[in-house]
Amino acid sequence: MDRQNLTLLTDLYELTMMQGYFKNKDRNETVIFDAFFRSNPMDSGYSIMAGLEQVIQYVKELKFEQEDIAYLGSLGIFEQDFLDYLKDFKFTGDIYAIPEGSIMFPREPMVKVIAPIMQAQLVETAILNIINHQSLIATKTSRVCYAARGDGIMEFGLRRAQGPDAGTYGARAAMIGGCVGTSNVLAGQLFDVPVSGTHAHSWIMSFPDEYTAFKTYADLYPDACILLVDTYDTLKSGVPNAIRVFKEMKKAGISSKKFGIRLDSGDLAYLSKKARRMLDEAGFPDAIISASNDLDELLIDSLKVQGAAITSWGVGTHLITSKDCPSFGGVYKLAAVKGKDGNFIPKIKLSENTEKVTNPGNKKIIRIYEKETGKIKADLICLVDEQFSEDEPMLLFDPTEPWKKTKLTPGTFTLRELMVPVFIDGECVYESPKVMDIRAYCQKELETLWPETRRLCNPHKVYVDLSAKLYDIKISLLDQMSEK
Repeated sequence: MDRQNLTLLTDLYELTMMQGYFKNKDRNETVIFDAFFRSNPMDSGYSIMAGLEQVIQYVKELKFEQEDIAYLGSLGIFEQDFLDYLKDFKFTGDIYAIPEGSIMFPREPMVKVIAPIMQAQLVETAILNIINHQSLIATKTSRVCYAARGDGIMEFGLRRAQGPDAGTYGARAAMIGGCVGTSNVLAGQLFDVPVSGTHAHSWIMSFPDEYTAFKTYADLYPDACILLVDTYDTLKSGVPNAIRVFKEMKKAGISSKKFGIRLDSGDLAYLSKKARRMLDEAGFPDAIISASNDLDELLIDSLKVQGAAITSWGVGTHLITSKDCPSFGGVYKLAAVKGKDGNFIPKIKLSENTEKVTNPGNKKIIRIYEKETGKIKADLICLVDEQFSEDEPMLLFDPTEPWKKTKLTPGTFTLRELMVPVFIDGECVYESPKVMDIRAYCQKELETLWPETRRLCNPHKVYVDLSAKLYDIKISLLDQMSEK
């Protein structure tokens, strides 16, 4: 997990295209690429941006080392003049992005790269790899946290993650999405986030009896004494032995800051309610009941509906792998090419699938909020030179069904531009906040969503519209293509 040069973390075709540009085009031709996604994962009503800090690190360290060039030469497909060019390669372009922790929606540029074509082409794979993964896990986490209705969610999926990087950067994304802590110690060190954990069944089984195991653990960690009670029999053995230890701690004058039990198997709703009653009757109404066991947002939501007496949840496999939706689906498409006059020429990708037709041009995103509530009304994708005012009416329309229109009157809405400059002329101009600060920002962002958009099933879709000017350009390009 040491920081490393990831320049060769790319698909081979990025490099073969680079050589093609080097041989056949102006290598300094400036282009615009947009990284975006076409649909929210997990049928969610929204997504969360994550991974920008790692993109920044990647771009800063983007260079071909001598051993990289030697390896590429050994493949037998790259000519020497191109390999010589790579020796001095560095990123000199601009990058704009939606900040981490932000709410985002389909078809909006998450990242916009404006750079010489060879540079813009090379960074495609790594940007998608980083943003797709962390945005997926952050979005999944926010859904899990929403289902828990304010209860704390602990991330502890490291052993089930697809490798060290996925486990560690997944933990980072989970913290951004709303987790209160992680079991991943390396993530705690790297990102300065809270780490926490209890003990395994093996701890209990290694002692002569359950009580001795509990007592020993309590003596070691009186201020973090969460006891796993389902090794043998939850209600007949585990909970009674935990209560015995808690009583002894109380009698000895030990006031624990955090104590309780963890359930890891069985009917969590039934067992938690029975355990709650036993703990309350024993004089421990403040004892925590935490639960694990292949949890996800739908199971947690069901357990809450059933009245489960659980206030802390440990979520592993389903969160760190986003098991029900293991990919985010971000793509990277050419949007414009700079002409000889210095102006960008819009480019469009056609497809028989309507959702795969791209939005052309040099774009920005304007978020429109309802002034009275602060909730998101809609997002508007427009050209960078377009200006809109809160003091003037705005007419929004659905770009796929343009006859559907909404007119906003002055004084009823506020506007905010989403994307921020990250690199300008190859120099980083953006400082990434700490992960816990991104987490706090994300919680505020989530409050701008209507409850109907956050619901787990069949959420209301937030409208993402095109400005009239951008829509007209898109239609004009479609018409031109159809005439060829």
